[in-house]
Amino acid sequence: MVADDSDAIRQVLEDILSIGHHELAGEAIDGNEAVEKFNQIQPDLLLLDLAMPKKDGLTVVKEIMEFYPEAKIILITATDNQSIIKQCLDAGASASISKPFNFDKVLKVISDTLTL
Repeated sequence: MVADDSDAIRQVLEDILSIGHHELAGEAIDGNEAVEKFNQIQPDLLLLDLAMPKKDGLTVVKEIMEFYPEAKIILITATDNQSIIKQCLDAGASASISKPFNFDKVLKVISDTLTL
């Protein structure tokens, strides 16, 4: 599942997932929708933008991990704010990747996360 408020970023991530032979289970355009759709779909993996409308990535991670402590969440971020990234990882996110994307690195992080 991909949660990002940018249509372009969602499309790029969908393309990367397709290249890696992963199926896109759903999309969300804001934090509220990310939590709602995660609850409905319970995907194997959530690619989650850190900065989204309605609920930020940290809040989404905390809410999902409360009910699904085994959830695999990879943060997508354009920030280099290590403090907020660390908070998300401490809250249960599995990994983070930075924008702009390196396709090979994204696929490796996805593969590594799915095998945890």
